[in-house]
Amino acid sequence: MTTEPLFRTDAYLREAPAEVIGHTAQGGILLDRSLFYATGGGQPGDGGGLGWDGGRIAISTAVKAEGGAIALVPEAGSALPPVGAQVTQEIDWTRRYGHMRVHTALHLLSVVIPLEVTGGSVGAIKGRLDFNMPEAPQDKEALQVRLQALIDRDLLVSEDWITEVELDANPGLVKIMSVQPPRGAGRIRLVRIGQGADQVDLQPCGGTHVARTGEIGKIRLGKVEKKGKQNRRVYLHLDG
Repeated sequence: MTTEPLFRTDAYLREAPAEVIGHTAQGGILLDRSLFYATGGGQPGDGGGLGWDGGRIAISTAVKAEGGAIALVPEAGSALPPVGAQVTQEIDWTRRYGHMRVHTALHLLSVVIPLEVTGGSVGAIKGRLDFNMPEAPQDKEALQVRLQALIDRDLLVSEDWITEVELDANPGLVKIMSVQPPRGAGRIRLVRIGQGADQVDLQPCGGTHVARTGEIGKIRLGKVEKKGKQNRRVYLHLDG
């Protein structure tokens, strides 16, 4: 069983119908099409709600299941909709939009700090990237100014697709060494920030993003933590 990822076609879609096609052994709900992003690539799964004729439950998160399916994880003790039920899915938009803004901002953070990325995490109001960075940045405020300037250019955020073979021929596209792009479908999604001469970033990513960088708004760089001899963790906060 596979699930059509509606969030990939339109990250701004907040409500959509679907059919229950199964349940997992862990009590997850499998739909034929999902608004809910499944946890992966450092980005948490979406939460929200699921309604059907005779019931409604809250969804805590979504995770990847076997065969390309997405399993919605209900709150503990919830009565599950039966297989074949027609449901209406609604995501927690505040949470999703926060993920979109933070995730896009982290892509830009990897532009102003052009070092190997060793890990990352996306939240609804903050996120972080780990860099192969022996010494902490000497001028964090200057980095913040450069990052905010990129955001304020209101650059278009778009996607493109390449084959796995093309990615193997261009390994420099992969910035995060600890998270490899999902394989198996024969093609890889690229997220592009800016167009033509204004392009500032292009990297594989399966997460959700804003349509233009201006939607990120104001940001603030937080603390820089030492995580090993060669590793520094840089935090980014949405500031309004």
